[in-house]
Amino acid sequence: MRPATTNALLEVDGVGVRFGAVQALDQVSLSVRRGEIIAIIGPNGAGKTTLLNVISGFYHPSEGHIRFEGRDRTDLAPYDVAALGIARTFQNVALFKGMSVLDNIMTGRLLKMKGSFLLDALYWGPAKAQELEHRAFVERIIDFLEIQAIRKTPAGRLPYGLQKRVELARALAAEPTLLLLDEPMAGMNVEEKEDMCRFILDVNREFGTTIALIEHDMSVVMDISDHVAALDYGRKIADGTPDEVRGDQAVIDAYLGVSHV
Repeated sequence: MRPATTNALLEVDGVGVRFGAVQALDQVSLSVRRGEIIAIIGPNGAGKTTLLNVISGFYHPSEGHIRFEGRDRTDLAPYDVAALGIARTFQNVALFKGMSVLDNIMTGRLLKMKGSFLLDALYWGPAKAQELEHRAFVERIIDFLEIQAIRKTPAGRLPYGLQKRVELARALAAEPTLLLLDEPMAGMNVEEKEDMCRFILDVNREFGTTIALIEHDMSVVMDISDHVAALDYGRKIADGTPDEVRGDQAVIDAYLGVSHV
């Protein structure tokens, strides 16, 4: 188990989530250190996406607390959570399919944009300068993720792997302190997974972004994670380094099943 730390960016403390008679999360506690990559693993239905939804404000816990940068943000709405510096991608791609890649990524800058309705409507003065500034930032992300060739392509025409990369770009456009990735490599082939692993590591190293990701590919988890937390039936069953969690008997039992013979 990981020792207690005062360098926690995010603290999940005794969080529970119930849907009717179903206990989706049960007394889950988790500490995410600033600058690390944490993988959240577990079998299907373990509560992984529910945990990300609680952290990002889409669900509110029935018990427990969530602190971000030392402040309680348990009951904040998703918009307010995003404004604090938490961005995410989704298990199922959630792009605007009829909009270009560039315009999709520009939507990630909305929280950074300020101005008046009149100036924005006239596209004059500060409004024009602001849009040019945000567009320049988005172009840097496009270069970083190597998607220059598709910047004007409608997102709905792209293959699935590229749509995942565009969704990552949109999340990065918000300049998050904490980036939540829900199965960023689902449905990808080996080459696409290698590219996504490289980009995730580069985002962490070059931007200093703390990353929490859900991933089923254990080889990916072991290669890129500093810290792994395992869930099963809504409860945390292991928490530590990749090697510690890989050898944990409770994790092995959760993935392979327990023989009662």
